[in-house]
Amino acid sequence: MKRQRGAAPEPGCLRAWAAESEALAGRWRAARRAGPRGAEAAARQQRGAFGELLLRMRGLPAALPTLPLELTVLYNSLLFVLGTSDRVIEGEAEGIRQGLLRVLEACGSSGQDLSTEELWQKVLQEVTDETLRAPLHRLGALQAAWWLAASRLQSVAGLFQLLSSTEDSGRVPCSVGENELLALLKAWKVPAEGASMSLVQSAEDLKETLCTAAAFLQGLQEMEAGNLPAALSLLQEAAGGLCSKRVLAQIYTCLGCCARQMGKPQTALQHLKRALQVDFQCLPALYHVAAVYQELGETDVELQALGLLYEALEKKPPSAASSSPYFLIRTELLVHTPIHISLLRHRQPSEVKYLLAQRCLQEGRVADAVEHYLDFLAVLQEGLQQQVPLDGGSALPRIPEAFLEAASALQQDGRHRDAITVCEEVISRTNDLIPRTLQVEEGLEQPESPSPGTGLAGGLLSQKRESLHCLTWRAAAYLHQGWAWVKLGENKEAVTQFSRCLSELLRFPFCGPGAEPTGDLLAEVEVLQKIRLLSLIGRGAQFLELGKHKEALLDFHYGLQVSPGDPAAASYLVQALWKLNRRQEAAAQWQKHLARPTGEDGQQEGQGRPFPLYLVSCVKQAAFPQRESLAGSIQDYLGITSQDPFS
Repeated sequence: MKRQRGAAPEPGCLRAWAAESEALAGRWRAARRAGPRGAEAAARQQRGAFGELLLRMRGLPAALPTLPLELTVLYNSLLFVLGTSDRVIEGEAEGIRQGLLRVLEACGSSGQDLSTEELWQKVLQEVTDETLRAPLHRLGALQAAWWLAASRLQSVAGLFQLLSSTEDSGRVPCSVGENELLALLKAWKVPAEGASMSLVQSAEDLKETLCTAAAFLQGLQEMEAGNLPAALSLLQEAAGGLCSKRVLAQIYTCLGCCARQMGKPQTALQHLKRALQVDFQCLPALYHVAAVYQELGETDVELQALGLLYEALEKKPPSAASSSPYFLIRTELLVHTPIHISLLRHRQPSEVKYLLAQRCLQEGRVADAVEHYLDFLAVLQEGLQQQVPLDGGSALPRIPEAFLEAASALQQDGRHRDAITVCEEVISRTNDLIPRTLQVEEGLEQPESPSPGTGLAGGLLSQKRESLHCLTWRAAAYLHQGWAWVKLGENKEAVTQFSRCLSELLRFPFCGPGAEPTGDLLAEVEVLQKIRLLSLIGRGAQFLELGKHKEALLDFHYGLQVSPGDPAAASYLVQALWKLNRRQEAAAQWQKHLARPTGEDGQQEGQGRPFPLYLVSCVKQAAFPQRESLAGSIQDYLGITSQDPFS
């Protein structure tokens, strides 16, 4: 040990500080026994009291006799800093750095220019006084807590290798990786605490918390990296550690998600149900239960789980009911990663209500879907925007898409005028958001490495994409209105709405120089093309009903140009030729499509990209309704029996 620097304080002063520290710790123990509310209030008070005591002690130069008590007060003070925070902020660990510099000051050394890792290494190599061993180990565990919260696992592993090697000062620490972290934590021997040291949380308890947090954190990181067996093993290790019921439920939830990704739905359900047994307020587990049942095809149970989740969210249970008041350093303070936030994100009631509506519509439970969609739209109309999350992890689509899905459900439920009203809302809201002509330049591709001068170009690009979205929604709204008027028997009004839809689509050039879409834009253009096809089929079918066979024939020709080989457009085209008494041409078209190779048509339903849910009902309505009758007429004309090419 190098020479001592600074004079020791008077013994009476040291005894007074020790007595004050003991009194503060005693108050905390009493408050902790009184229950969670008393502990929370006491923790805030003790944070300031220990901080003030530490400032008084640091008012004198660092001296060896006072360092054990000073480091103990620092440890207690920082425990309350962590315990009264929502999460750990690494910058708050500056107190530890100042404590280490005080140790070096007492040894006649300095370390101002060293990094935190280098400072720890110098302190642990130079200090040999046994009275400082336990206080330094406690501070090391606190330092590890901050580094764990920042996901600096390698720094934590290096620190614990240093702590474990202090008994053999001649041992040089070797480079370690994250895989050794748990082994190092478990191998760390917590030094015996002095009888007079009043700690608000023992180093042994802190060690157990660090082990649980490290296993949980590493398990999540392995899960994010796709190393699922390793993730499962680490999460199971965390489940056996020291933590509150709330955290244990979170660990089981992550275990369930990991098992689900491994293709083990039954195992996933076991873990998720265990999470709910441990903490019934762990609502993310219930959300994932619904997702597993969806994969298993058990729709009744899935919808029941979503219904229970919605009811629970509406009740808004207290969020901190299952956390433990006994430990200031808790696992939940130390584990924060993107996948952790994603898997355990609490859903808003509006999201769950939308999922109920969407799943009912997908499963053909139209009446239930209508009820849920109307409830969801009521939330939007009331302006409760705080209930509609806008982050990327939300299950909600863009709001106009939700309106269009609601219109689709209303149509399928026979409420055609209500569907028209809902679509009118989409049309009115997008009226001024689309330019007269929407040009596509170079496929609207965003440059991979934008130069400093591309900010304005990027903004214009974003505007064009948004205009294209609005065009899609507006055209789809007219399309739905057209089919709604068809169901109401208003053929002329249906023709008007289909024509408006096609007129809207004229704003976007589907072909031409420099207009070939690529990337994400391709999917949007395919939807627009599908809307155009469905509008042409819809208008052409109404022209047939009105006896305007030539106009109908022209629409079906255009439809086949948009989607060559489409079975509905091809069937309607043959019917139009037949009604015009052009039977030889009708038969030729029949034979042409009969000879068409299977799979050549990439636009048929069920092939290629899936189309939005709000278009499914329109696709069904556009299907040719008289296929068998038309096939029989053509076969009689040809005098042969052949396979129906449009089935």
